[in-house]
This record gives sequence, structure tokens and C-alpha cells, in this order.
Amino acid sequence: MGQSCVLSVTHEPDAYPCPFCGLQQGIFNERNQPSDVVAVTEGAFARIAPKWWPGNAGAVLVIPRTHVENIYGLTPEDGYAVWQLAQRVAVGIRSAYGCEGTSIRQHNEPAGDQDVWHLHVHVFPRYEADDLYRRHDQSSWVAPAEREPYAARLRKALGMPFSFED
Repeated sequence: MGQSCVLSVTHEPDAYPCPFCGLQQGIFNERNQPSDVVAVTEGAFARIAPKWWPGNAGAVLVIPRTHVENIYGLTPEDGYAVWQLAQRVAVGIRSAYGCEGTSIRQHNEPAGDQDVWHLHVHVFPRYEADDLYRRHDQSSWVAPAEREPYAARLRKALGMPFSFED
């Protein structure tokens, strides 16, 4: 086995109110609702993203349950949990949304477009000529009521626990 490559690079401010840790602890707001959660495992959880790109509604964030800021500090165990769930989510999105494909991406540090200081992987539904990567600046926040139908469809397709108490 190779050695673990851990690099300590942080941009997280002191006393950062992590929205993903808050969601797990029952701290909710307009961007973080319990109805957004579509799957929970021992090591990771998945939730409908509160910010969407035009043409790619219902994108999902897959997040380690342990607070880790970025890929540099991710343990192999947490990485496995995230990618295992990301794969299940991609299959679920493909089935539940009837999309033509999926894309997965992850950002680190401000120069890498990271804007939440807890690692998360984006899983996007994809459609022919959707121009996802050309429209990054056109993303917008979406209300919980608009997110809920996507969460319900995906929860049904995944058939997994979707609360932190399950």
C-alpha cells in the first residue's frame, strides 16, 4: 500500500459556521433544509444542491459526514465513502431524472472555485448541448420548494436512508 498524501491547506475562517455540519446537527435555513437530503450512509450524505445551473436542475452534493475542508485532508476512508455514494447518486440521477448522462466535479481552495469550506462533490444531470461548463456564472440559488420534487424522485430511486437518525 502507498503512503497517504495529506497536505494541510486551509482557507476556512476561525469559528466557521459550516453549513454541511449544521445540516447534520439540525441547523436549517433557506439553503439547507432537511428535505434536501436524499441519502445518508455512515461516512457520507447526499443532498440536492441549493444552487443550480440553467438546464441542470436537481444537481446533488455528496459530502463526507466528517468535517474536512478539502481534498488535501481527506482520509482514504472518507474518500471511499464519498465516492461510493457519488456513484450511487449518479446512477440514481440517471434513472430518476431521465437525463442523458452525468458529470462529477469537486473544487479546492478559492482559485479552484471552492466556496464552502467542507469538501463536497457535485453530481450533475447532463443533457445533450446543455453547456454546463460554459454557464458557471449563470448559476442561481433555488428555493426549497423548487428543490423538493427532485429530492423526492431521487430518494425513491436510491431507496436508501435519507435522514441522519435512520
